[in-house]
Amino acid sequence: MNSVASIKKKLDEIGVSYLEDEPMSAHTTFRIGGPALLYIRPRSAESLTEAIQLFQDADMPVTVVGKGSNLLVSDAGYPGVILSTESMTEISICENVVTCAAGASVTAAAATTRDRGLSGMEFLYGIPGSAAGAVFMNAGAYGGQTSDILLSSTYYDMESGAVSTLTAVDHAFDYRNSIYRQQKKWIILSASFALQPGKEQEIRNVMEDFMQRRRTKQPLEYPSAGSVFKRYPGRYTGQMIDECGLKGRSVGGAQISEKHAGFIVNKGGATAEDVLRLINVIREAVLQKFGVEIECEMIYLT
Repeated sequence: MNSVASIKKKLDEIGVSYLEDEPMSAHTTFRIGGPALLYIRPRSAESLTEAIQLFQDADMPVTVVGKGSNLLVSDAGYPGVILSTESMTEISICENVVTCAAGASVTAAAATTRDRGLSGMEFLYGIPGSAAGAVFMNAGAYGGQTSDILLSSTYYDMESGAVSTLTAVDHAFDYRNSIYRQQKKWIILSASFALQPGKEQEIRNVMEDFMQRRRTKQPLEYPSAGSVFKRYPGRYTGQMIDECGLKGRSVGGAQISEKHAGFIVNKGGATAEDVLRLINVIREAVLQKFGVEIECEMIYLT
């Protein structure tokens, strides 16, 4: 493996900023996670692919993340490179199609399209994730999901070095799932969404309604990774957890939200181990009471 000093020199040469031993607690909405060996933020698809090739040549493990909104990072951190797309934020509109770079905020994209009188992204408003993250997990809320509006996505194949485009039907979308969950070497660079003309004020009203619902029903006042579990077919997982009497249950600084049982929140000083132990408490209780196994929606990085 090449020395970290050599890698840093090459990153300087290609214009990619980096942080050493950077705590991931500063880069996840959970505010949990130990240090990454290197944390880098390319500003373009070109610098992203250059950086990935650099790390591959150096035999250094690399994981690509967005805004850290669906991510729990180990307390020990990550012994490699975290490549964040957070600086890849370009949003462009051509007629009724909006194209977002991987790290663009879906809330910012929804607001931008709203101001242009385009409807379709309302359900994404208020979600603290990126465009790539929305495609990766087929993010959805309030009856809408990313697969409803996705036109295409462009990705980089870490094995072949090729940049390719998938049309909507190629994504193998399912509930909180897409082809990108299976193709671990494919890194989303951008996504395009097909929208419909609408009235700006009506779109704004829908977004404000959704945002008010989030504030009322979700524990936005505490750090979290959003909904922890996938919805079990035919049941609301949060409701099952509530019926197990688990609202408010804590392990260390991690607590099952008293407002919405589908959320685990960081009440202060929570560790990844606290969250994992609490997840086990939930899964065992739901299995015992309802006879079903619930699946995590959140990604755990070690």
